[in-house]
Amino acid sequence: MDLTLDHRVLEEAHETRRYFAKFERIITHLQGVADSVVSENTALFSEIPILKQYLEALSGTFTALSYKYLLAGRVSDKMPNLLSIDRQDSGFPIYQELLEMANDAMQAENHLRSLPVMRDLKVAMVNHILREQTAPVNLQFAASERQYYEQLNTATLFWARNDPRLAWTGNVTEARRKYRIHWAVYDSLQNIPLIYVMDLEDSGKRPLAKDERRWPRVQGHLTAQSSAGLKLLTIARGFDHDFADLHPKRLRRFYVGPMYSHTFTQQSGPLREVLAQAGQKPGEDWALAWTTETLVASGTEQESTGFFSSVERQIYDLDPFAAAGDDTNEAAGHTHRQRSLILPQRPYQVLEELNAPGLANIRKYAVSPSGKILSYK
Repeated sequence: MDLTLDHRVLEEAHETRRYFAKFERIITHLQGVADSVVSENTALFSEIPILKQYLEALSGTFTALSYKYLLAGRVSDKMPNLLSIDRQDSGFPIYQELLEMANDAMQAENHLRSLPVMRDLKVAMVNHILREQTAPVNLQFAASERQYYEQLNTATLFWARNDPRLAWTGNVTEARRKYRIHWAVYDSLQNIPLIYVMDLEDSGKRPLAKDERRWPRVQGHLTAQSSAGLKLLTIARGFDHDFADLHPKRLRRFYVGPMYSHTFTQQSGPLREVLAQAGQKPGEDWALAWTTETLVASGTEQESTGFFSSVERQIYDLDPFAAAGDDTNEAAGHTHRQRSLILPQRPYQVLEELNAPGLANIRKYAVSPSGKILSYK
């Protein structure tokens, strides 16, 4: 199957600018939603700063890409590549865009040394306009390049892989410490950001935060097991078995997306009609899915590892309404799943009028024209 059939190339500069302007508004609203989703099954109060940290990084990534493609279609001889988005499954830029951005970041210093400073570029642009009476496209391109590399060099960005970070959260006993680990990836198949938060207990001889042997192994293990295609139960059990003295008590995964837009993506079902009707007013033809999956350990058991030894293993609560043995069941492998939809007020009103049964049990966050966010079940 040719995955490029699901991709769309934004060939015009105005189209690219509209795309990034839309995402800038959406991420701003998403940060507001993060403040109102606090619950046991959606996000703990202590997890909100983590979510906002990654959302701000995601905003930084979109800002960088907007500079990179600022003159898309106008300087094709200098910039052969155009922005590619996943129009079918995510609405986000394709995974390859983030890989290329990471490669550009490694060479940002060299590019900045070779480009004129922004002040000189602005003076040159004014002189060009006065002298030539034409748009200074070449200088504009140089300015956008400089802004792009400055953003890569100085801003906090969301990368294809954002390595795990560790924070101590207290002690169970003097010999058993509690930690929270969080990390994020840009899923290569679904082309959406995934944010992970794991709470664990450490019964090792040395604190995990100071253990130069275990901590690098933990980081490598978690990033290697961060695919959206893996169930939380698979990830947690694999970690539990690979690290005998680390005990994952709670694992949570946040899906940021897909983003649906009548202008930029293809959708089916009730959302197609909702966004088509809402699209009559500029800026309101979008909806963003936000899903939280949670896996919680309810107890432990001892597993024999020899004649005279055993290790602690976690027992996880699973959703009683999910067929855990059925790999085709999306709900299997977690304790709870909360699905949400964030959309402007007008599409929400259309959605309510249609009363689509498939969206009845999804939490809706409606954004009013003033930016106020209201939650509906």
